Amino acid sequence: MKRFFLFLLIIGYSAVLHAEAPKLPIIGITGAHGSENSVLVSSAFVKSVLRAGGVPVVLPINDDLEVIKTMVASIDALIMTAGEDVEPSRYSEEPLPHLEQINPERDEFDIAIVKLAVQHGIPVLGICRGHQVMCVAFGGTLYQDIYAPVKAADLKHQQQAPDWHGTHQVHLEKDSVLAKILGKTTVMTNSFHHQAVKDVAPGFVITGRTSDGIVEAMEMKDNPRVFSVQFHPEIPTARGSDELLPIFTYLVGLAKRETAQ
Repeated sequence: MKRFFLFLLIIGYSAVLHAEAPKLPIIGITGAHGSENSVLVSSAFVKSVLRAGGVPVVLPINDDLEVIKTMVASIDALIMTAGEDVEPSRYSEEPLPHLEQINPERDEFDIAIVKLAVQHGIPVLGICRGHQVMCVAFGGTLYQDIYAPVKAADLKHQQQAPDWHGTHQVHLEKDSVLAKILGKTTVMTNSFHHQAVKDVAPGFVITGRTSDGIVEAMEMKDNPRVFSVQFHPEIPTARGSDELLPIFTYLVGLAKRETAQ
């Protein structure tokens, strides 16, 4: 009898070991060029996705459309990350004197992957450059420099405070995705940019601004699965703050529903 129960115990344990583990959502994070032999992604994006219950996967820059399509087919949500200026020719402008470093290869990759993700119904979150790339990818324009002679900003948008510390307010539309998931219409944010959305892309709506009018958040009309922010919620979230964590838990929640389909 004891041998029989031992046999059942072994069989049960084996079944548990071989049972299919629940599928966690795969969150693609766009990469940048690091040094000559590396792909660069801030660990803050990785940590934020992990805190929200997703599996972070870095998507390196490449120019192979079939590879990019496979990337999109392999993820459940996409985060467009921060980085260089967007090349002005992408929105039919000549470069102005205050334009900073550009990366044409990254522009090409980022625009291709965000268009494919939206086309295939993948949830998308854009952050900083990612917010700007999303605008340009769908037909919007940018201020090449918000402090150029005809300036667009009065506040300090390139803070010298610690990167996790919020230095200015963003005012959110009450019915926006961000207002709903954060539970408020005013949020203190960190700020590290000299470019900004000028003409919002057709099909998108502005959902957050600073007091000087800079576009800090937008979302796709009738599609709350596609949204973006100019500030950096990943930095305080990675340090353990829960204030902006709902931005990532919302995205991962959308991705979970994607995996269930």
